Amino acid sequence: MTAIAEHPTTPVGLINLLELEVTGGCQLTCTHCLAESSPQGTHGTMTLADWRTVINDAAALDIATIQLIGGEPTMYPHWVELVELALSLGRRVEVYSNLFHVRQEWWDVFTREGVSLGTSYYSDRAKEHDEITQRKGSYLRTRANIAEAVRRGIPLRAGIVHINEGQRVAEAWAELVSLGVTRIGTDRVRAVGRAAIEAPTVNELCGRCGHGRAAVLPDGSLSLCVLSRFMPCANVKEKRLADIIGSPEWTAAVASIPAPYLGACGPDDSDACDPSNNACEPTD
Repeated sequence: MTAIAEHPTTPVGLINLLELEVTGGCQLTCTHCLAESSPQGTHGTMTLADWRTVINDAAALDIATIQLIGGEPTMYPHWVELVELALSLGRRVEVYSNLFHVRQEWWDVFTREGVSLGTSYYSDRAKEHDEITQRKGSYLRTRANIAEAVRRGIPLRAGIVHINEGQRVAEAWAELVSLGVTRIGTDRVRAVGRAAIEAPTVNELCGRCGHGRAAVLPDGSLSLCVLSRFMPCANVKEKRLADIIGSPEWTAAVASIPAPYLGACGPDDSDACDPSNNACEPTD
């Protein structure tokens, strides 16, 4: 890869969040998982050096926030190193974790200045939550780690995906509030990944893809977000971020996404449903 050079046509400031899907491995096998992650998932073909290059390029483009996502990002062996690199470059970092398993030493990482957590939650009932994650005990462990994060004062937001008819979404929202979580969003299940019956289409996207965000997948593909993974623009192992973002391929991909309807919520991995940004409310 060549060194990054001045690129006057790059729309610096267009992207303020870069999602790095560092692994397809996960302790859970959620029924709706967009990445089809599982305990058998791999870390893909991106090397540590590749991820470091992407983070350095993101900093050069003044992308403010790096999000580590998966799969379960803490299953990637070098995730702490990536957090430290991003922080050293003045970036904010969000670790989007299922909070199923947190090693004691990881709390020190999560409490670093500039680091925040994101997580998913599905119900206030263990049975319903665990049926969605396909892992018995996931509800109790995630709930306990959410409570610990709040106790430690770690910035945390939670997303609730409405998957099944009659799912206790409103009750899950209320339980999160009772635990001290103040940033909560909801979204419908998207027919992408494991939830897709047929090939996914742009109609399954929230409409904000590519507007302020982009995603790098485990094989190096760069898409408008993790949900739009089925329409990659290029590969960061072949081109630099500065040469992809704002390119004709990027622009065409953004133009192909239907505009969001009024009040639409973004996916649960997104910050689009921050209550301070819009009026998303829990559904019944």
